[in-house]
Amino acid sequence: MAENYLYHVVTEKPMKLGQTIIFDHNHHNGVYHRVMACKNILDGNKPSDKDSKLITSNLEYWTVRTYRELALEKVRGENYPNYPSRMSCLYTSKTFVDAEMWANSFINSGRKVYQIVKLRTNGRVFDGDAYNVFDGTQDAEENERNADYYWSNQPNKLDKEQLVETLIDGKIEVVEIVKEFSLS
Repeated sequence: MAENYLYHVVTEKPMKLGQTIIFDHNHHNGVYHRVMACKNILDGNKPSDKDSKLITSNLEYWTVRTYRELALEKVRGENYPNYPSRMSCLYTSKTFVDAEMWANSFINSGRKVYQIVKLRTNGRVFDGDAYNVFDGTQDAEENERNADYYWSNQPNKLDKEQLVETLIDGKIEVVEIVKEFSLS
């Protein structure tokens, strides 16, 4: 596969120049871990991992995301297997300007932002419209219809210009720390 260069807004912990991350069938992201923790709770099991406190403190919020992400993963696996999994990828932007827009959005919503980094990957890339991301429900068929709408890149129902989120997987290397944010 060809190498791609993209930008990532770092929100969980700072990254280092030269750092390499791998996302594939065996290496998952934070979305995966939170979804699996919530699914475990919804399945009636006792919470056990570090994400459980986060999940139980706002179970309704995580429940709609869990239904959504499980449907998105099911539909991707069945109909769009060449796209990266949302639960085993980094969410990136194709341009620094777009990454700054996402960073400002995160900051305005109260989320910590550490950096914007430039990445190189040889993995799969998918450009989705974030406006087509949906709140999941207990209706699996509705979730799967919405998931197919997302993966097939249909025009968003808000009649807005696409809000692109670029998913990447494979071997990902930090090639530049482009911007650092003050956390005060």
